[in-house]
Amino acid sequence: MSEWSMQRALNEALRTSLREDARTLIFGEDVGRHGGVFRVTDGLQRSFGDRQVFDTPLAEAGIVGAAVGLCMRGWRPVVELQFDGFSYPAFNQVASHVARLRTRSRGAFHLPLTIRVPSFGGIKGPELHSESTEALYAHLPGIKVVSPSTPADAYALLLQAIRDPDPVVFLEPKSRYWSTGPVPTEADLDSELYSSRLARAGRHVTLLSWGASVARCLQAADFAAEDGVEVEVVDLRWLKPIDVPAIAASVRKTRRAVVVEEAQRSGGLGAEVSALLMEHCFSDLRAPVVRVAAPDVPYPSGSFEDAFLPTPDRILTAIQSTFGAA
Repeated sequence: MSEWSMQRALNEALRTSLREDARTLIFGEDVGRHGGVFRVTDGLQRSFGDRQVFDTPLAEAGIVGAAVGLCMRGWRPVVELQFDGFSYPAFNQVASHVARLRTRSRGAFHLPLTIRVPSFGGIKGPELHSESTEALYAHLPGIKVVSPSTPADAYALLLQAIRDPDPVVFLEPKSRYWSTGPVPTEADLDSELYSSRLARAGRHVTLLSWGASVARCLQAADFAAEDGVEVEVVDLRWLKPIDVPAIAASVRKTRRAVVVEEAQRSGGLGAEVSALLMEHCFSDLRAPVVRVAAPDVPYPSGSFEDAFLPTPDRILTAIQSTFGAA
């Protein structure tokens, strides 16, 4: 076990991928000489050279478009779109080409493309620097979506994403880059793909979340424990495909569910998770599924961020409401 920050864990996963497959390429804005805004790619260009790790112009659509062509020529690109809000110009490439090429070519082409996106809030950034784009990408057939919440998962999931033969959008919770935790060696990694993670066991209510919100759920679970409520916390990790058997098993056990997300409530991924629980667990639920999400407004300036994001207090109120509905 090593004690790493999430930033270090991601860097080590990229380093491992570059070392094990010379076809792996890392490129994007400032990822080479400067090592990225959040230093996730720090030192990689010095170690592997500027033919394998290189900077690009400020052109997100061009970055993803070039990656598609490289995949067709046998390369394995890992691109960084510097901030979540900067990914919007590339969305046409993702929706029109990345998500469709394997189907359009009847399997002649695979796209082993990983799109890294520093995501979500918690850093009090300016406009377009704190977005929740997971529902946009999860809606696209042909795209897999994943978001880690711990350094260990950041390392393991990024390796899995890069090795996947299909395109993966990898959403990195930027507020958690400097959180630290134990990271097992690759030989000890959980090899099961597309699985959720039981972050905390409980028996009275299940919290389901992903990314940065998992830490807030664990805080809310601590508060609930003071009142004798044992909260189970499930980290989805893979947002497409969703590990339905695992989340359903947890909710069947606790018989209450709260879904927590940073994204605006309408049309968010929380609605999809809630619908899945109603389909698979309706007869087991003692109360309606409750959602905790951001309000349906654009992401505010940093001074209002605390009022926008789900807080442990809001999550705790949602937990309490599931018992009032019994």
